[in-house]
Amino acid sequence: MNLKPFFFLSLALLLTAYPASESSAQSHDKKVRQKVDSVLTARYFKSSFDTNYVIRPIGKLTLFTSVNQTGNDFHAKGTVNGLKSRADLSTNYKTAISFGASYRDISASFEINPVKSNGDYTDYEFNLNCYSDRFSIDLSYQRSETLSGKIHRGDNVERLHKGNLKLNYLYVAGYYTFNHRHFSYAAAFNQNYIQRQSAGSWLAGFSYQGGTIKTTGNLKEKNPDAPTIRIEINRIGIGGGYGYNWVPGKKWLLHFSMVPTLVVYNHNRFFVNGEKKDGKHLRFNMIFNERVAVVHNISQRCFAGLTLNMNNSVFDDNIVKVNQNKWLAKAIFGVRLF
Repeated sequence: MNLKPFFFLSLALLLTAYPASESSAQSHDKKVRQKVDSVLTARYFKSSFDTNYVIRPIGKLTLFTSVNQTGNDFHAKGTVNGLKSRADLSTNYKTAISFGASYRDISASFEINPVKSNGDYTDYEFNLNCYSDRFSIDLSYQRSETLSGKIHRGDNVERLHKGNLKLNYLYVAGYYTFNHRHFSYAAAFNQNYIQRQSAGSWLAGFSYQGGTIKTTGNLKEKNPDAPTIRIEINRIGIGGGYGYNWVPGKKWLLHFSMVPTLVVYNHNRFFVNGEKKDGKHLRFNMIFNERVAVVHNISQRCFAGLTLNMNNSVFDDNIVKVNQNKWLAKAIFGVRLF
């Protein structure tokens, strides 16, 4: 666990925790707190934004909470031993509640998953989203054993239940904002900026999708005749798109962006009972990254919002086809203090 964000957040909160004192020790502590505050404040307000379009909100400390839900599904097909094979698989939805605090741009949060505490959800997922004035990145890693669905082999259909499949999946997407003086991703997705006027921007981006899906020993124990399946996904895309922040009123922001990327490298493989089929490395295939958000600044101190991050692929090959769709939805509420 990286404890650095917690350390800096705790240090920043000390700036408001103790009153001034005449003692030399406390006077020294006060100077240290003031120095740290001045450094964080200078960093916080340093940006390339045109303040007629994008500004920083008031308040040093922000408390926030959100309800998050994620989902992921895969579709793969190929021809093995003359039989057309197809897999339609999806993970359980994950619903969690997160609580956090941010002092300037130093943030820390923790998440509670009520279903996991009951033992009904055993998957692991990590999401990282960073949005600056010019560069932004989304990263998601998921390890799941709740992947389930159907496997079609010719006229035969097999149902795969939870625990029969194991998924390891990594997704990374990065963006560069050309109109970085007027358009802010952060205003839509982490609310540490406020978009004052409508603006859009062309975006350059890249995408990476990689991972494996494979059957487990549980399936063979229950059904010795079941096929052993392994799907490997690796692809990189480069492209560009457009994003727009619409400010229909003084307190509202509506965001939409899409960044399609052309797959310039892929290495997809489909194994059934040890027999391998490789996808072709150079085909016209796409990975799409879509973002939607609605933010309402209830007052200068309070905000609420809904966000939706999606990534999906359109990969087609005359030997093997693997498509993936993942989404993360959030309902957010926050209060700015001090």
